[in-house]
Amino acid sequence: MKKVLLSLIIAGLFIFAFAGCAGGGSKDNLIRIGVSPEPHAKMIEHIKDDLEKQGIKVEIIEFTDYHKPNLALAEGELDANFFQHEPYMNTFKEENNLDIISIGGVHVEPMGLYSNKHGSIDELPDGCEIAIPNDPTNGGRALLLLQKYDLIKLDDKAGILATENDITENPKNIKIVPLEAAQLPRVLDDVDGAVINGNYALEAGLVPTKDSLILEDKDSPYANIVAVKTSEKDEEKFKKLMEALRSDKMRKYIEETYEGGVIPAF
Repeated sequence: MKKVLLSLIIAGLFIFAFAGCAGGGSKDNLIRIGVSPEPHAKMIEHIKDDLEKQGIKVEIIEFTDYHKPNLALAEGELDANFFQHEPYMNTFKEENNLDIISIGGVHVEPMGLYSNKHGSIDELPDGCEIAIPNDPTNGGRALLLLQKYDLIKLDDKAGILATENDITENPKNIKIVPLEAAQLPRVLDDVDGAVINGNYALEAGLVPTKDSLILEDKDSPYANIVAVKTSEKDEEKFKKLMEALRSDKMRKYIEETYEGGVIPAF
């Protein structure tokens, strides 16, 4: 009986080991990609079948915040993520000591100022409240947009990580209200305006080119990227992913679907 039991255990271990080896091969053709629901998830869905025809299985995992996807990538829970621009990734990975890297930009989601109370920036009253993202890179990006339209002036030394403390001129005495980026569309009834990232604006049903008071243009340096672990950046499956994301098919999809709310960066 003991010999039979031992034989069964050994056979089981052999099967498990063999399955593990086989699984290793399949993992080479699996991309678990973390995305924001809009537009990233829809963009990946649009090319998912094309990649699977090339033998690459794509598993889409949605996140609604900017914090978890990079941690999940670094910890091996994801193979890639697609939700952020490079300045944000660089700041986040330095602060958290992560070994991740961009493998290329795909599109720009223009950041815009939105308001449920005012129809133009000229209507913003003295002492108005404007909410902006509370993370350093998107907060700085929002302030630079306000500066571009002469609503504030920033210290020349502030750079892309400018904060409200870097405001040197504020003719409308604007009160800056930093909030989590995902929450900004929900506070539009409570503030005079909010500077909202493109993906969160789209999720909220806003059309950036129609609903914003001011909007970044196609020259924005904040292209959304695909990030992977640095040690895996040259893997063939990621090269095919980027080819699909930068294809004519994707360009046509972006231009027809988002009408300027998302702009190809390739």
